Amino acid sequence: MKISIPHKQTQIAAITHVKKILSDSRSQMAAHLTVEKEEWNNNVLTFAFTAQKQSISGTLDVQDRSFELDVKLPLMMRMFEGRIKKMIEDETKKMLA
Repeated sequence: MKISIPHKQTQIAAITHVKKILSDSRSQMAAHLTVEKEEWNNNVLTFAFTAQKQSISGTLDVQDRSFELDVKLPLMMRMFEGRIKKMIEDETKKMLA
């Protein structure tokens, strides 16, 4: 699943914002998922986590004016791809507001 989400920040400010959101929400997420990988390489975050016994992985490429998200969903979750995509877009817009 690929999602492009526009933002109005510089690339560095957007990366800092993402890192802060991840850090701030880590304790809330712990009850719902297990983070297996969270690795930054310049502006690209490679991640993997397990939620409700489903493994999800992908990359978040932070560009100057957009977030480029590429997520590998398990087969079982692919039927909900449209809903998941909309939820991610809506939550991202709230976080950036």
